[in-house]
Amino acid sequence: MRTTRTRVRTFAGASLLVAAAMLATACQNSDDASGQSGDSSSSAKAEAGAGAGAGKDTASGSSTAGNSDSGSNGKSSGTKGDGSGADVGNGEKAAVGQECGANDISWSTRSETQAGGYILIIAKAKPGITCVLPAALPTVAFGSDGTEAGPAEQAVGPAVTLGKGTTAYAGVNPKTTNENGGKELNSIIVAIGAKDPNPVSLPVDTITVDKPIVTNWHTDAADAVPFDGGTDQ
Repeated sequence: MRTTRTRVRTFAGASLLVAAAMLATACQNSDDASGQSGDSSSSAKAEAGAGAGAGKDTASGSSTAGNSDSGSNGKSSGTKGDGSGADVGNGEKAAVGQECGANDISWSTRSETQAGGYILIIAKAKPGITCVLPAALPTVAFGSDGTEAGPAEQAVGPAVTLGKGTTAYAGVNPKTTNENGGKELNSIIVAIGAKDPNPVSLPVDTITVDKPIVTNWHTDAADAVPFDGGTDQ
């Protein structure tokens, strides 16, 4: 009888051990499966995230490239027709040369007898220079007191571009009064406007100066005769 009970107890204990071992194995397998599932899920999420990031970068790069192209095209379009120059119509501009300074010019003078006698100023651009005499009266002064010549014409003439063989002329009448007197000089001072930093002194025959006048710049010497009274006669 004792032997039978002992066997029953031994069998029951062995059964409990087997059941415990099977339960432990089942729990371990469940944990492994759960871990593998979590790892797989994390891996899938990581791959999905990487794919989404890659897609975002590509789209951004494409957008940037598009904007760059658009900007470049916009810039080209915006700069078309820009630049300095004179408007000649159809959105086009013609190049305009720099304004002449007195030191850009080769100067000479000549005494003339027409209109009671006057001085013809002759202006040519120096070699390699192209410049513009502005549509303004030449600045011509006399003596240390800076007496300036007034206008011999009623209106200011057009600008004159010097260079490529073009010569400009201006006529100076040093004395427009009939009274005796005036100051005697043998040079005149010429500048391109009152702000020219490099006026030049040009030698002339001895002249008497009293209320002098000067013409505009002309490309024909015959047009540069300084008639008295500010009129072309």
